[in-house]
Amino acid sequence: MRNSCERFGECVFNDAVMQKRLPKETYKALKRTTEEGRSLDPAVAGVVANAMKDWALEMGATHYTHWFQPMTGITAEKHDAFIKPRGDGSVSLEFSGKELVQGEPDASSFPSGGLRATFEARGYTAWDPTSFAFIKDGTLCIPTAFCSYGGEALDKKTPLLRSMQALNKQALRVLKLFGNADVSNVYPTVGPEQEYFLIDKEDYKKRPDLINTGRTLFGAKPPKGQELDDHYFGAIRPCVGDFMKELNEELWKLGVYSKTEHNEVAPAQHEMAPVFATVNVAADHNQLTMEVMKRVANKHGLVCLLHEKPFDGINGSGKHNNYSLSTNTGVNLLDPGETPNENAQFLLFLAAMIEAVDNYQDLLRVSIAYAGNDHRLGANEAPPAIISMFLGDELTAVIESIVSESVYQNRERVQMLLGVDVLPEFSKDNTDRNRTSPFAFTGNKFEFRSLGSSQSISGPNTALNAAVAESLCGFADELENASDFTFALNALIRRVLKEHKRIIFNGNGYDPAWVEEARKRGLLNMKTTVDAAPCYISEKNIALFTKHHIFSKAEMHSRYEIRLEKYVKVINIEALCMMDMARRMILPAVLEYSKEVAKEAEFKKNVSTSIAVDTEMSMLEKLSTETASLYAAMNMLDQAIAGQNGDLELMEQAAYTHDTILAAMTEVRKYADVLEGLVAKKYWPMPTYQDILMYV
Repeated sequence: MRNSCERFGECVFNDAVMQKRLPKETYKALKRTTEEGRSLDPAVAGVVANAMKDWALEMGATHYTHWFQPMTGITAEKHDAFIKPRGDGSVSLEFSGKELVQGEPDASSFPSGGLRATFEARGYTAWDPTSFAFIKDGTLCIPTAFCSYGGEALDKKTPLLRSMQALNKQALRVLKLFGNADVSNVYPTVGPEQEYFLIDKEDYKKRPDLINTGRTLFGAKPPKGQELDDHYFGAIRPCVGDFMKELNEELWKLGVYSKTEHNEVAPAQHEMAPVFATVNVAADHNQLTMEVMKRVANKHGLVCLLHEKPFDGINGSGKHNNYSLSTNTGVNLLDPGETPNENAQFLLFLAAMIEAVDNYQDLLRVSIAYAGNDHRLGANEAPPAIISMFLGDELTAVIESIVSESVYQNRERVQMLLGVDVLPEFSKDNTDRNRTSPFAFTGNKFEFRSLGSSQSISGPNTALNAAVAESLCGFADELENASDFTFALNALIRRVLKEHKRIIFNGNGYDPAWVEEARKRGLLNMKTTVDAAPCYISEKNIALFTKHHIFSKAEMHSRYEIRLEKYVKVINIEALCMMDMARRMILPAVLEYSKEVAKEAEFKKNVSTSIAVDTEMSMLEKLSTETASLYAAMNMLDQAIAGQNGDLELMEQAAYTHDTILAAMTEVRKYADVLEGLVAKKYWPMPTYQDILMYV
């Protein structure tokens, strides 16, 4: 039996497979394409396609697909068989370079945000050779970008690749000033931690809200939730352990670096964390991870929930985006290094991160804004909606010494390039972690903690890459024209840190006082998607993306429209599902139980007039009062749904959805959850939180 190392990547057409199967010159040409961004020779594509086809057939594949990531937030694929008809009625198995490089799926039914009319159906997928092809369910999956007939990006991968290119260009300009002539490529790396819930499949089937929306629209607080903190890092139950074991095996076969697994804070909640990968590969891997989680859970009689807040009153699920910058020579640019010169380079890149997050806090906020994440951000389980950075005491003290031009007090002081005393080497864990910070430095990377569990990491990382690229561009412009590099570097770092240190906050992000403090600092506090969405098409952010050729103005407006349209649709689906469950499940159950209580009271009266029926009458009164309140709230929600005007501008629709429909839904839930606590268990028509959360 082969071990995990031997099986790792066995379903991936990776570098080792390519070296073995491709002619040397073809392999070298492909490597030049992936590492230097050169155009791919069609002849090379043909050789690669033939080798890929032979390998896929040996692996049992019968079809191939261009695997892409449209604006739906999930993946898409159209399968084509390798067969090609012959004139004699037989078939051959073929796969050309053209079929590898480009596909043509119907683009009319994917979100475009007004970029194209519905009848304009043509779209193209284009091979991304920087992300390895893989076999999934007997199909060769080729990671691709997706664009319209006119060349507009219709997916999440294309902008991500563009942002990586922009970041690489500006970072190389800066590194050359430090004498790094051997560096030819700078790329962001990401390790996205993935939180999720596992529940019993039979319970799931009895909850229309989970089936239709991914979250529970009703549910009273159970007697025990996460108060005792006994689930976090606790012993993994056998059924969950079996799931995790198979999940790892499946992910490893697909080349996903699944590393860590544990129980999370909430009951039935867990986490998987991978090793870092280049951001576009990490994005592909995370999409695969979410898909495989659901498939493996189903095999074990479970359902994997990836909604940000599937259960009210307990922690929701996020996705912590561990971000760093690396060179092709193996240097992490966010690692402080071991020498003063490395410290100077690190401080410049740190300054770029600080300036980027401060200048584009609105863009980072809107990049993680959508209906599901609105339930989670700001609760005592996730970072607040206010974007800030945590650096820790030691690094903050270094920054303060630079800004104030004072000596940094430490047991080992070394005069560095900037003319201030700093440590030549920071320890990896020079400070405690801060789980309340949206953007925390953790030794040699930043942990962007605000992402939601179900979202693609492509959007937030596209925004982050663009913001950092812009800061590095400004730095390079200034330093390239300096007559005295050391003096200019010193002044630049000091000025940037002084101007942007307001974004640094090492305290408790949950403290109500932070809201007021952030306001005084001029930081934004956009609590909902409706608040944040307009930032996406602000002049400043359009200028950023168009300058670095990441989005056109039209592509940005399309994404703005898609974001708002999806927000409205998601909440409308939830509202309709809530009404259906309240009418057809909850009200009948309450009335049936009320009838049973009334029967008991009548029975006692008939037995003897001396038997008290106060308890039954009190129960009936309470049931009647709460049922009437529920019914009134349902009528209000019904009216709210009917009042949605599809002819309004999307922003107006979204505001109405939040202010009126969502508010009405809250009222319906309030009374239904009270009734859940009054109605006998055998009458309640769906599994409760206790049923769902405590037995997996």
